[in-house]
Amino acid sequence: MLAGDQDALKGFYSSAPQAFAQTPAGKSTDPANEEAEFWARQLPAGLTAMEPKILEETTPQPGVVSLVLRIEMTFQAKSETRQWMVSAAQTWVEGPNNDGWRILATQRSDVVPLPTIRLPQPKVPNTHLYPDPAEAQKELAEALASAKQDHKRVLVVFGANWCYDCHVLDAALRSKELAQLVTANYHVIHINIGEGKDNADLAERFQVPLNKGIPSLAVLDSDAQLITSQKNGEFESAAKIGMEDVSGFLKLWEPPASR
Repeated sequence: MLAGDQDALKGFYSSAPQAFAQTPAGKSTDPANEEAEFWARQLPAGLTAMEPKILEETTPQPGVVSLVLRIEMTFQAKSETRQWMVSAAQTWVEGPNNDGWRILATQRSDVVPLPTIRLPQPKVPNTHLYPDPAEAQKELAEALASAKQDHKRVLVVFGANWCYDCHVLDAALRSKELAQLVTANYHVIHINIGEGKDNADLAERFQVPLNKGIPSLAVLDSDAQLITSQKNGEFESAAKIGMEDVSGFLKLWEPPASR
């Protein structure tokens, strides 16, 4: 991309089997050429640097790797520096006879402005932050058992590994400003909603409307009784909240003995 080498970019896409691409304009009829052209034209638009961040990496079967990406790009136009990004999901397959990896399927957004985020951002997102969706009930039971012992509350964070804002919130909860407040009052569990349908029963039980966005939080007492939940996607955009919003939420719903 930084060299504007369209032929090299075409070489990333599988020809047998034929690559598939979904873009904001619809399904691509010629993924190798159309996607290579999309990425190559970023250079004449002023692209000077790029940083791909892997938000999730899975291996559904040998020789296949699926990635969820946030590709941050810096553009320079005259004296103005602009930060933009592309969200993408890619499936890579290993070619026969060890002849390299190729993109079999890709889905991406348009180039959009990178939001200004006031919360600390993870240098490398933890792609295993949200465990397998099937682990949710076990995680919840363990957290509730611990809460009974130390009289803390359970902070349930609904989200997914592909959600960058979920990783930003986690970085805030682990930050030096908030880590002590969190550990003194809460057992934190992460409930994986997958592509939006997993653990919908838990979200309904704790009155978290997933259609309002993630991450979204619920606070429980040690008896699994709901203390509060976010019903309007209050934390779904890291660009709209700051440390004071997160600390305010934590302090408001901490156990009474801590106040």
